[in-house]
Amino acid sequence: MKYLHILLTMLLFTGCMNTETKQEKNRRTNQHSMHPVAQIDFVKNRLQQKTEPYYTAYLQLIRYADSIQHAAHHALSNFAVPGYYDNPEEHQANSLAIQKDAFGAYCSALVYQLSGEKKYGEKAVYFLNAWASTNKEYSEHDGVLVMAYSGSGLMIGAELMADSEIWEEKDRENFRQWVRSVYQPAANEIRVHKNNWADWGRFGSLLAASFLNEPEEVSENIRLIKSDLFEKIAMDGSMLEETRRGENGIWYTYFSLSPMTAACWLVYNLTGENLFDLEENNLSIKNALNYLLYYEQHPTEWPFYDNPNTGRKEPWPENLFEAISGIYQDEKYKEFVQPARPVIYPKHHFAWVFPTLMPVELSFVK
Repeated sequence: MKYLHILLTMLLFTGCMNTETKQEKNRRTNQHSMHPVAQIDFVKNRLQQKTEPYYTAYLQLIRYADSIQHAAHHALSNFAVPGYYDNPEEHQANSLAIQKDAFGAYCSALVYQLSGEKKYGEKAVYFLNAWASTNKEYSEHDGVLVMAYSGSGLMIGAELMADSEIWEEKDRENFRQWVRSVYQPAANEIRVHKNNWADWGRFGSLLAASFLNEPEEVSENIRLIKSDLFEKIAMDGSMLEETRRGENGIWYTYFSLSPMTAACWLVYNLTGENLFDLEENNLSIKNALNYLLYYEQHPTEWPFYDNPNTGRKEPWPENLFEAISGIYQDEKYKEFVQPARPVIYPKHHFAWVFPTLMPVELSFVK
């Protein structure tokens, strides 16, 4: 009887040790590629202590999430977007459909992860389910590109909700089918281009591969990044395909480096391989970032166009440098960003959207 009592006690104790919820188990074992669990835990700890700049950035995020609590989705069966330079008004109007909903899904899902409040998770799932059940295709010249760079917000929101019991399995599977039939084909179609289209394609393709658990697709995107990285960047650090874009050369340089660096972040989180430090004949991502920063601060010296457009009235390229400062620990990046904190980029494209709130450091992934 004595041994039976000991055995029953041990079994009871073991049962108590294994009472973690399904969500806790999923969270413990699931690898988030854009927002790894260690990063989320770090931020939650800082928020509990009301540490700046995280706390103010979180309040900013909450305001956005609250403002769309009752917003209706804008999902379209055919996401048709004409070329920007052919029809800018229609391009922007049609693009807003996915941009509003992708940001809504992303910011709501992030608030849910940080706060645990169910209403935010439900709103994120609302947007995800709407696009998965409604959208069947993309079309016209820029449909594929906008799907890749704006749909990335839906993908990150889905990743954040993937281990939540709020999102029912049948709806998750429906979203997976949408990724396979619409989002992933769009990203893969443009990942072989030469300019920023390729960078957005690879970033989107990595998000899809992470969500669908397709390591072979991760490997293919790593191969593509390595295949032309040192063709994209000139000896002086300029981005050859982007500086030729007239008055918007600085913008397009940012628009290429943003998904490129975000893709490197995904690769590191998924595989442990560090692409940020790739260098060949003094060509590197870091040199390209330094080049962009210099001319953002000294636009009158830009050698490709007089009076180029800059981001001085916009939250770019501060969002990029806020994120990447955690990778390179470069003081000039931090000094550039400091006056703009907390930085958030709530529109158009979704790579570095909440960089002040969600710091990027390689130490988050062991």
